[in-house]
Amino acid sequence: MAETLGSLTDKITILELKRYYMERQTERSDVSEEHRQQCRLKLAVLTEQRDDLVAEINQLFEAVMTKRQQLKVYRQFKMYNDPKYRIPRPE
Repeated sequence: MAETLGSLTDKITILELKRYYMERQTERSDVSEEHRQQCRLKLAVLTEQRDDLVAEINQLFEAVMTKRQQLKVYRQFKMYNDPKYRIPRPE
C-alpha cells in the first residue's frame, strides 16, 4: 500500500466536498432535467471513489493495528527562505 493515512484522508475530504456540491446540483430547480441527471451520474462516480478510499483507509488501519504494516513517517525538509541553502546568483 503506497498511500499514507494523511494522503487518504486528504483525498476523502476533497471527494466529500465535490460530492456535497454535486448533490446540490441534483437538487436545483433552475436547471434542466438533463443537467440534474448528468450530475446524479457524476455523484454516483464520486460516491464510488469515496467508498473505495474509505475501504483502503480501513484496510490500512487494520494492517497497522494487527502489526502487519507499520506507518512510515515522511520528513519534510524545507529549504526555502533559509539563508543556509541560498545559492549565490552569478554576476
